[in-house]
Amino acid sequence: MGIKENYLQIRKEIPGYVKIVLAAKMRTKEEIEEVIDAGGEIIGENYVQEAERMYESLGEEAKRLKWHMIGSLQKNKINKALRVFDCIQTIDSPELAEAVNKRAQNLNRVISVFIEVNIGSEITKAGVEPNYEIVKKLAEYMSGLRYLRLEGLMTMGPRVGNPEDSRVYFRKTKDIFEKLQKEISNGDLRYLSMGMSNSYKVAIEEGANMVRLGTVIFGKRGYDDGNINR
Repeated sequence: MGIKENYLQIRKEIPGYVKIVLAAKMRTKEEIEEVIDAGGEIIGENYVQEAERMYESLGEEAKRLKWHMIGSLQKNKINKALRVFDCIQTIDSPELAEAVNKRAQNLNRVISVFIEVNIGSEITKAGVEPNYEIVKKLAEYMSGLRYLRLEGLMTMGPRVGNPEDSRVYFRKTKDIFEKLQKEISNGDLRYLSMGMSNSYKVAIEEGANMVRLGTVIFGKRGYDDGNINR
């Protein structure tokens, strides 16, 4: 099947409330246009410069989409990121949150943000330690920043061959998410972003209402870049 058919099939198979973020890393304008034509609404990008190029290449069509930052955000790229992205899913420290808030204030805009949780406690990955009190403390801090709107949690989880091995990590993230929803009174926590091409079905079973899909829709790239956020 082609890109359009892949997207429509997945959209048909998963619950309607689940948002699909199209992981567009290293994809072409033509590939993105095909999935947009099928009904895709949210573009996820790992890198600011790549997002800028795609945004510009799509012209007026880009403005009708939502753009999510799903890769680590460097502080020196925040200003450029805020010109493209509607949501940053990868906030993992008070310092980064404050930096984004300050630059959003300069632009007089409120930006949607998620907290990234390093649910597998992997040294090589970004994200907050998967300790509820630590996540809660960051959530409380972010909820007090005027130009940030805390809307969700995001996790990648360890890269595993068998999707079932991801279940325990997704379940733990869902537990943190549900506790936060009860305790963060001035937030708007509604999205749980977890699950990629090899694990989205398990993630949805464990409570995800947003998944980040690349390979399963666009097909494999000509190489394996080792990035699981796709």
